[in-house]
Amino acid sequence: MASGFFAILDDVAALLDDVATMSKVATKKTAGILGDDLAVNAEKASGFVSSREIPVLWAITKGSLLNKIIILPIAFLLSAFLPWAVTVILILGGIYLAFEGAEKIYEFFVPHEHKASPMDTKAMGKAEILAMEKKKIKSAIVTDFILSVEIVIIALGTVIQEPLVTQIVVVSIVALLATVGVYGIVALIVRMDEFGTRLINLNKENNSISDKIGRFFVSALPKVIKALSVIGTIALLLVSGGIFVHNIDFFHHLLPNLPGILVEFGVGLLIGFLSLFIFKGVKTMFVKK
Repeated sequence: MASGFFAILDDVAALLDDVATMSKVATKKTAGILGDDLAVNAEKASGFVSSREIPVLWAITKGSLLNKIIILPIAFLLSAFLPWAVTVILILGGIYLAFEGAEKIYEFFVPHEHKASPMDTKAMGKAEILAMEKKKIKSAIVTDFILSVEIVIIALGTVIQEPLVTQIVVVSIVALLATVGVYGIVALIVRMDEFGTRLINLNKENNSISDKIGRFFVSALPKVIKALSVIGTIALLLVSGGIFVHNIDFFHHLLPNLPGILVEFGVGLLIGFLSLFIFKGVKTMFVKK
């Protein structure tokens, strides 16, 4: 009896050790998408009056958790009954990520018109402000759903050869960390300017240390969001390129003498712009018609 009990404990300890190791690997694999997720949500959660930033962010967080609750069971069912579908979805997701990264680069270098989106909440009524918030929350949750699918599938792809129990625990941990970690950091980022303003108003002096630190935080917010966007774009191309290199033999053996990170970035960039030009070509054909 005692030996059986300790054997069970030993099995549990081994499982936890495997879960910890695989969770670390899966988190590294999804780091690129998490960076883009962070940049996107920091941008979408900003631009509101100070008192509404946290409520809006909390609404997006709850939507993100609901997304994971929907996605996880479907992913585990596919892994159990149609494991090949995981690879197919992974590659399709890689094309989407490469497309998104290429589109951001294209929009940065190629001049194009931007739709005006005035955010003058002072001229709006309460109902209009709430409607605007609802629209932005819905948009953020839809974007989160797409990124969540990729996070879950990439995490699942790293443990696809493991027992189903290990897959469920590891992928669930990564999904939970993605939500808590990303939106926790976003909350800190969007409140950066508010924190800076409080430091500035801490005393009546004009150029005290708290004033300098406060002005730093206020001016740093747009720069942080912009930097996250650039880092997220690079990470998107690396992640997508890594998906193709590790799942398609042709790309896996392409340019073996180059460092892997350069090959992955190049493949992601190539497929990204190829899919972007195909998309724009098809779009142009339909617009002309």
